[in-house]
This record gives sequence, structure tokens and C-alpha cells, in this order.
Amino acid sequence: MKLKSVGAIAVGLGLLLSAGCSNTSPVAPSAPPAGSGGTAKQIKTVGLMVQDLSNPFFAVMKTSMEKQAQADGFTLNVQDGQQDLGQQNNQIDTFIQQKTDLIVLNAVDSQGIGSAVQRALQAGVVVVAVDVDAAGAQAVVMTNNIEAGTQSCTALADKIGGKGNIIIVDGTQITSVQDRVKGCKAVLAEKYPNIKIVGQQAGKNDVANGQLITTDLLTANKDLQGIFGINDPTARGAVLALQQAGRTGIWVTGVDGSPDAVTEMKKPNSPFWATPAQDPAGMVVKAYQVGKDIIANGAPAADKRVTLMNPTLVTIDTLSSYKGWAG
Repeated sequence: MKLKSVGAIAVGLGLLLSAGCSNTSPVAPSAPPAGSGGTAKQIKTVGLMVQDLSNPFFAVMKTSMEKQAQADGFTLNVQDGQQDLGQQNNQIDTFIQQKTDLIVLNAVDSQGIGSAVQRALQAGVVVVAVDVDAAGAQAVVMTNNIEAGTQSCTALADKIGGKGNIIIVDGTQITSVQDRVKGCKAVLAEKYPNIKIVGQQAGKNDVANGQLITTDLLTANKDLQGIFGINDPTARGAVLALQQAGRTGIWVTGVDGSPDAVTEMKKPNSPFWATPAQDPAGMVVKAYQVGKDIIANGAPAADKRVTLMNPTLVTIDTLSSYKGWAG
């Protein structure tokens, strides 16, 4: 994906220090702390909620958590949000009714899911956000998405020689996407004054929307040198649009390090130049571990709420040393 893995509005000093935070991120409302502080409770049930299981990024999360469930002996219930906020609201309510111990939440809307998260917390269910922040979640584990956007657009800017016109194929209203765009724009403004963003339009973090939006932006921009897609599916859609339009000399970057992006980058004359790689398998397991600690010891202090994982830039030139996602 993505992406479809982007922090929270500052809740205490810790969030102010976090590189993944942004002013558009959700605020965590007050909730009773989980855990009794020192008495470990066995986790029997875990609910994993993802945006879209058709995205390989989230499929890897599912596989990784299935292995963890086998190792630790808990029951795992995986729910596909299908990019639908209403559906995720219903899924959380079902988990509450089932008295689920821990929800690992990959929200389709970082702010919109807040009321459902609050219901879960009031019912005594621990909620840890993964990949993107979620209003009210007691903790979040995610990629440093500002850094991912910075890496992607730095690679793009360098590839086009530090000058020219680019477009941003944006995504949904989640913190990871917002922070990637923030990182991209910041590095371009700071280091590449001769690069101009001539178009930006939001899609749904998938290939089809990436292709559709890029097609529209290509029509409006005849003089173009680069495209930043907020995740790999979006960037792959941009590649398809370029091919369909017969446009050459335009480079594309994404975010994820996905298997499909690697396949595309290996093709002769592919315009897909670079992607900062995430670790979806490690990310979701870390979120589960954070949830276990909350159940045992209570919610973390403000400066411990956000756990950031650094991306690793992969380009066509470095593909041979990239090991890919671990499932």
C-alpha cells in the first residue's frame, strides 16, 4: 500500500517530540486506563481490523498475526474494513459484544473512528492503532511516514535532476497519507526550489484510483517530469496511466516496498523509480506486544504512546539487496 504504512496531535511532550506527528492528527480523548498495573492478564482474543485485505500490505499483517496467534495461543478475528468507516464502526461494536481483549486497529478514517474507539475503551477493550493513528487509541505503532514521504520525494527530485514539474497522487484522510504528503512537500520546499507541484488530487489508495487520477492530471499537465504516489498501489496506477497515455520521461515513486512494486521496478524501462519500504509484519506484531503491555501495566505515558518504525529506501539501483516483506 498501500500506502494504503502513515501521528497524533500532541498529547503531552512525547507527541510533540514524535517525528510522525502532524497538526491534522487525531486527539486521544480521556479514557480509563487499561490494566491494573502489574497483574498480567492472559490475552484470549484479539481483533485485527485492516483497511482493505485486497492490499498485499494488509494481507501480510494478517499472515503475521496468524503466526503470532499460533505461538501465543490466542484466538484471532480478522476483519476487512473495505475502506468503509461505517463497516469499521460495526466491527468494533461486534468486538465489544464479544468481549474481545485487544483490538489492533488499522483505521480507514483516523478521526471518524474516534467514537467507536471510545466505546471500546469504555467497555474495557484495549485499542492499539497500527500503521495509521486513530482518535482515542491508547497507543499507535506505525512507520515514520513523514520520513517516508521525505525519502520518496527526495529520490524523485534527484532522479529528475532537481528541477521540473511533478504531481502528487494523494489518498484518504488517514494520518499516514497526510504525513507522507507533509514530508514530501517539506523536503521539496527546503531543498528543491526549482521543482514545482503542479497538481494534487486525492484517491482511495488503490491501483484503480491511482490510474484514474493520474490520467486526469496528465491531461491537465503536458509538461511533467515526476509523480509521487502516496503508496505503492497508487504509484502503480500512475505507471499504468503513463503507459496508457504513451507518456515517457516521467518518473514515479511510491511508499511501501511491496512485492508488486518490486515486480514493476524490475521491468525493463519501468518508470517506477523508488519506494521507501515498510515492515507490515513487524509493525503489527509490535502493536500486539504494545497491547499486551497495556493490558498488564496500563496505558503508556504520553511520551511512550507513539512507536515509529523507520522506512528503508529502495530504488531500481538497489533492488538486488532488498529482501522484501517478511510474511
